[in-house]
Amino acid sequence: MARRQTGKQDGKGGADRKPGGAAKPGARRPARRGWVARLARWTLVLGIWIGVAAGGAVAWYAWDLPDLSRLETPTRRPAVLLRTADGATLARYGQLYGGAVRFDELPGFFVEAVSSIEDRRFFEHPGIDVWGILRAAVANIRAGKIRQGGSTLTQQLAKNLFLTPDRTVRRKIQEAIVALWLEARFSKRQIFEIYINRVYFGSGAYGVAAAARRYFGGTVGDLSLFEAAVLAGLLKAPSRYSPVRDADAAKERGLRVLRSMVDAGKLTEAEARAARRTPLRLRAETGTGARYFADWALERAVGYIGRTSRDVEIRTTMDARLQRIAERHARTLLEKEEKTRRVSQVALVAMSLDGAVRAMVGGRVYSASQFNRATQARRQPGSAFKLFVYLAGLEAGLVPDSVFVDKPVRVAGWRPRNYDGRFHGAMPLRRAFARSINSVAVQVSERAGRRRVIDAARRLGITTPIAPHPSLALGASEVTLIELTAAYAAVANGGVAVWPYGIASVEAVGGKRLYRRTGGPQARVIEKGRAQALRRMLREVVRGGTGRAARLGGSEAGKTGTSQGFRDAWFVGFAGDLVAGVWVGNDDDRPMKKVTGGGLPARIWRAFMRDAAR
Repeated sequence: MARRQTGKQDGKGGADRKPGGAAKPGARRPARRGWVARLARWTLVLGIWIGVAAGGAVAWYAWDLPDLSRLETPTRRPAVLLRTADGATLARYGQLYGGAVRFDELPGFFVEAVSSIEDRRFFEHPGIDVWGILRAAVANIRAGKIRQGGSTLTQQLAKNLFLTPDRTVRRKIQEAIVALWLEARFSKRQIFEIYINRVYFGSGAYGVAAAARRYFGGTVGDLSLFEAAVLAGLLKAPSRYSPVRDADAAKERGLRVLRSMVDAGKLTEAEARAARRTPLRLRAETGTGARYFADWALERAVGYIGRTSRDVEIRTTMDARLQRIAERHARTLLEKEEKTRRVSQVALVAMSLDGAVRAMVGGRVYSASQFNRATQARRQPGSAFKLFVYLAGLEAGLVPDSVFVDKPVRVAGWRPRNYDGRFHGAMPLRRAFARSINSVAVQVSERAGRRRVIDAARRLGITTPIAPHPSLALGASEVTLIELTAAYAAVANGGVAVWPYGIASVEAVGGKRLYRRTGGPQARVIEKGRAQALRRMLREVVRGGTGRAARLGGSEAGKTGTSQGFRDAWFVGFAGDLVAGVWVGNDDDRPMKKVTGGGLPARIWRAFMRDAAR
């Protein structure tokens, strides 16, 4: 029994042992080989299924690709070129395309700038840069956010030519497929050439030829090393780095490209330093402040532009010389009093007697704010509104020598006060107008009737809401600077209605004329004798009234205006054949420090009119 048990045990385990208790070679290896074999088998199966799935996905997305047989020029809206009255370039809008530039015509440093900042291994990879993708992934992980992309120039071209900008898995797979197709069909030089002639460079410029002309006024062959670096830098964010929008940001991005070229071994440190010292030769155009006018004029031409598929050229009414004068004086005089008087914004409109706008300043810095304070801002005009009050009074039978008493007045519980807090007794209307006496203006408004005052303002072109409150006599209702200036122009020209305009003609390039302004019938809105009386009263404002700071020594005339709490200050007037209005204040309606219409606005008006007459 004991022997059988021992034999049984030997049958189970002892037979596998050598004498002395050692295991026989390979006793457990079959089990290990089985486990490894199963793992390898399932890995292979899984890999096959992954390959099948990936192949199916690629086939599915490849089946859904657009037609790759043609490289067509993309469709675009008409580009618009605005010119000043004398034909100088004012502004460009829309898409600008240049002629195709061959690879051999590109400066070598431009090719190196683009490849260094956008795709350093462009001439080595097959369309998809695996190392670039891994490098970008590592950089993004370290930064904790997306800072680099792994797309090659070929992939960017694939997206621009055939695909949408959607950030989806579908688009990325299709982008890779098209990139490989482009690499198989075209040489690297051809791909770079196609890319650089199609890519967007900002400010409406498509292709390197258009960008060189748009920003530097020359050809690609004229580019300096630093200019080439700036253009290469635009590819990352064309709108943000456009020299037209922000020259400093464009320069900083260009410096980043130069550093990238040094890192890539394309430039030496000495060459990069020399390039940094090269000034950017940005194309000379009318100052950026003129874009306020350009935007305003373009809005009025949209209906004509839509009639053609051709590029459009608009001849405007702007006088480039007057525009430069307006920008210079508005900026410099504002800066002198900005801190001491707590004033931050300015607007100016100058027009001819028929309403042709010759200069426009819509704000202090266009790049900081495109809101046009000359045409869009509605502000209280203060005493500048008294033009309509006294016109209504004249139409109600009063004359400039009609005598009123400056005294306490109460209308429906409201009591107006004068600026100096005092009352000055009896005086003729012309003197009350010149000294901007509030109590007399209210008496005139009540005598003529508030509805008559509102009617006078409407006839002279004020379209903003006007409340028939007793305070309307003191300019409590809001107006725009351009409409108020046009109203004064109607007085200056003898009583003919004025509607401000900025477009002289619109033409399709190589096509027909779409619009041309012609003189039409003139509608009289002020009787001639009353217009003459108002002009005399406005001259007295400048000679010995609140507008003395605007004196030029001739027949200039105008009116000051200051809103309650010193939130708005105005001067609107005319001299010779030019009418101009000036407003200063703050966008947030914050009170200024005792800035009145007879102060800073009158001085800006005088400086502008003085130089405009030379």
